[in-house]
Amino acid sequence: MGAELHMMQDAKDNQMEDSQTEDSQTGPVLNNGTRALRYEEQLLWEREFHDTPGVDLPEPQGMPLRTGDALREDVGLPQVSEPEVLRHFVRLSTLNYSIDHGFFPLGSCTMKHNPRVNEKLARLPGFAHIHPMQEESTVQGALELMYRLQHYLAELTALPGVCLTPAAGAHGELAGMMTIRRAHEAAGENETRKIVLIPDSAHGTNPATAVICGYKVRTIPTKETGRLTQAAFEEALYKTDPDGKDVAGMMVTNPNTCGLFESDIVGIADALHAAGGYFYCDGANFNALVGKVRPGDFGVDVMHINLHKTFSTPHGGGGPGSGPICVTEALEPYLPIPVVEQDINGAYFLAREKSRPETLGKLRGFVGQFGMHVRALAYMLSHGADGLKEVSENAVLNANYILSQLKDDYHVPYDGPCMHECMVTDKLQKGETKDDDVTTLDIAKALVEYGYHPMTTYFPLVLPGTMLIEPTETETKGTLDKFITVMMHIASEVRAGNRDQFHHYPQSAPRRRLDEVKAARHPVLRWSSDQA
Repeated sequence: MGAELHMMQDAKDNQMEDSQTEDSQTGPVLNNGTRALRYEEQLLWEREFHDTPGVDLPEPQGMPLRTGDALREDVGLPQVSEPEVLRHFVRLSTLNYSIDHGFFPLGSCTMKHNPRVNEKLARLPGFAHIHPMQEESTVQGALELMYRLQHYLAELTALPGVCLTPAAGAHGELAGMMTIRRAHEAAGENETRKIVLIPDSAHGTNPATAVICGYKVRTIPTKETGRLTQAAFEEALYKTDPDGKDVAGMMVTNPNTCGLFESDIVGIADALHAAGGYFYCDGANFNALVGKVRPGDFGVDVMHINLHKTFSTPHGGGGPGSGPICVTEALEPYLPIPVVEQDINGAYFLAREKSRPETLGKLRGFVGQFGMHVRALAYMLSHGADGLKEVSENAVLNANYILSQLKDDYHVPYDGPCMHECMVTDKLQKGETKDDDVTTLDIAKALVEYGYHPMTTYFPLVLPGTMLIEPTETETKGTLDKFITVMMHIASEVRAGNRDQFHHYPQSAPRRRLDEVKAARHPVLRWSSDQA
């Protein structure tokens, strides 16, 4: 690793500091920031030359727009040739860090390997070229695929009711909480049950979803242990009603966002059910349980599953995702529509209001992200039951291996093993003064300098300076060892007093450290020639 770090330092020392310039008379100047296959890429507007536009067609005369709109004076697109456009975006693409480039300690939102067979199957003409407005008789294969996916999700969760419609995790949360709300409406209790209990370590979408559904959030503290305790839960449950009859339900992630399994969850679920509330489980961390533990067996009533986390469907950069929900038999009538069902003749169809009169209604057009359904089912079938179990076992093993190696160099706030992700903080990297502190942000920027994407930083918010590391099951021990060595090197440099360098990383990246506060407060959203 020492040689590797020296190579990184050499790259940093050799980086050219001059930004790229281009002269319209003489062409590119020397020392323009580009070296070998490392590019200092300008904006397209900076490469614009009006004497060489992208097209050379004569401007049409006397031809009104067929839309009836007024002709725009200037569209505002840069005038560059087609090869320049192509090269520009290809060069930018080489600056993107991805799972195909290297290790992502950030987590499983596509930061684990997506088997290419899934992609190939999703592109089969019978899947890729169908249209959601086709007659159901012409898409029986697609409907059967969704029906089978519903079945396998029900088997893996022990929750028999499944709806594939939600487009992503947060949408699945909304669907799940709307299902709970619909059940309380059917029981005539919606006006009295106004509280949703949520741990302080929850994903931020949880309280937002509860509020959108018309509920008030009551927070359960977990800071001391990183987990829910029976006592803290019951205190919140009975806070304003001795029988807990004002509580609609709770939203809990298990394993939680500290990477820990909620060991008291069965007793907590029993107390909630005795009060008439429903247990909504955020399925973002199902990757740690799949094939090993069925959430329905520890009391879950409603759960969304991030197909793009657990079952390897791509979800980077905002979509597309898929967040199906699974519910108990008692809640199944209230599911959103449509749901894929099979008739007595073996044909598949989309069940709508007519066959599901208690449904909460339609959440969106059509039936979710079908390409994601193909990929998820392909992942399940290629792994099998034993393979899915091994996935979760390896994810948990990898996270605990990292935790065991870093526990002497970074502060581990909670005792015991973790699940599929481990949490450390920057407490041991604090200096005598604030200026001497090496913070979580500094550590993250140092990882960029050393060629790694940072882990999740400053989340969960229960403690300061948190770093959440999720290696996933797809990384080898050799990859993990290299990452661990870099993290140990950072800690050793801090202990040796070489702190100031970490305040200036990254140095070798295409861009240095940004003033993120200034960028957030004074964003520059449009380029102008004055900025050139």
